[in-house]
Amino acid sequence: VQLVESGGGLVQPGGSLRLSCAASGFTFNGYSMSWYRQAPGKERELVATITSGGGSTNYADSVKGRFTISRDNAKNTVYLQMNSLKPEDTALYYCRANYRGTLSYWGKGTLVTVSS
Repeated sequence: VQLVESGGGLVQPGGSLRLSCAASGFTFNGYSMSWYRQAPGKERELVATITSGGGSTNYADSVKGRFTISRDNAKNTVYLQMNSLKPEDTALYYCRANYRGTLSYWGKGTLVTVSS
């Protein structure tokens, strides 16, 4: 099983990034997918979740209206489009695969730094 995040980097406040998480080794379309983040000195927090079929999404209040989670089950990939980025969005971003709350897998993360 592998989850490999990519797309992180340094961006100025107000900018955009698109994160990707490529999955392999499990039945991707059977799992809900989530993005989490962890800022230095803070606990990991849930950013966004999408159901296995992509029909439902949920977001943390702090990113609503700015971030969009999506998935392509044909490509075994989940995305996080991040717009209007703020310095407080700086964190290591992880993707997680979850099967009915009983089984989950984590990626190793991609770093997003928002700074001028």
